[in-house]
Amino acid sequence: MKTLILTAAVIAAMAFAFAAPRAEAAQGKKILIAYYSWSGNTRAMASHIKTATGGDIFEIVPVKPYPSVYRECTDQAKKEINAGFKPELKTKLPDLKAYDAVFVGSPCWWGTIAPPVATFLTKADLAGKTVVPFMTHEGSGMGHSESDIKKLCPKSTVKDGLPIRGGSVSGAANDVAKWVKELGLQK
Repeated sequence: MKTLILTAAVIAAMAFAFAAPRAEAAQGKKILIAYYSWSGNTRAMASHIKTATGGDIFEIVPVKPYPSVYRECTDQAKKEINAGFKPELKTKLPDLKAYDAVFVGSPCWWGTIAPPVATFLTKADLAGKTVVPFMTHEGSGMGHSESDIKKLCPKSTVKDGLPIRGGSVSGAANDVAKWVKELGLQK
């Protein structure tokens, strides 16, 4: 009887030992949070994601900044989006080989990602990676950004994104944490 109990205890301990690394691997994914922020809202959302995931932050910065006047900025963005223009980036792309998942954030401009984000997605090798979009907006939600990202990342798994209204970003930490947990990417 003692042998049977001891054998059961050893088997249980071995099962736990083999199961524990798998649980750590699910949460131990290396995560990058890449974002472009014009007004600071997308940057704040990226910060919430960093807190929830423990991931690394990469800010996408175009060589030529967008106008600081909102209307001038959106007029320029509309022209660039319609022309398929992808501006040159000031920031050097990080080595993406080490990352399993890449959160990609942008303001929603004319229903899609900002042109600097399109540049990042075009230049970055995200094949085989999980890509998770997030957007800040003032009423358009995700727009058609998810389908646009899928076109730019055909060899990636693109998850459902999270849109947060720009004026609500500062209080969105709990919403972001819940979403990250649903994705299975929390720290």
